[in-house]
Amino acid sequence: MPYDQDNPFARILRGEWPSIKLAENDDVLAIMDIMPQADGHALVIPKAPSEFLFELPDAALVAAARMTRRIAVAVRQALSPDGVFIGQFNGAAAGQTVPHVHFHVIPRWQGTDLRMHARERADPARLEQIAQRIRAQLGE
Repeated sequence: MPYDQDNPFARILRGEWPSIKLAENDDVLAIMDIMPQADGHALVIPKAPSEFLFELPDAALVAAARMTRRIAVAVRQALSPDGVFIGQFNGAAAGQTVPHVHFHVIPRWQGTDLRMHARERADPARLEQIAQRIRAQLGE
């Protein structure tokens, strides 16, 4: 099946849809998840048009891994969670809801359950407040 150029992340990468940006370089965009499973849930999106990790060019994978670590460190510094979950899904059966490879960075706190994946939109003002704290750690 060919890559879907109209998927939400492709549209965000082209600037057609809004996002709350955390960081960006030539290869990768990091944004706040608008349906977060926890406060501070971020997404790292390679700019290469790939639906699955298996198709992602090596250079794009390396760039995504570096940005994922950078975002995870900033989330940890900004929010002081007890842990940070980093995840990546391939295919609907694995939980992938957008057909463009991306990485989840989700802060975790002991005794706090995650919200359901891709179910409830967060307040944009709250997302921006959290993003500012994360950006401050990134120097963005």
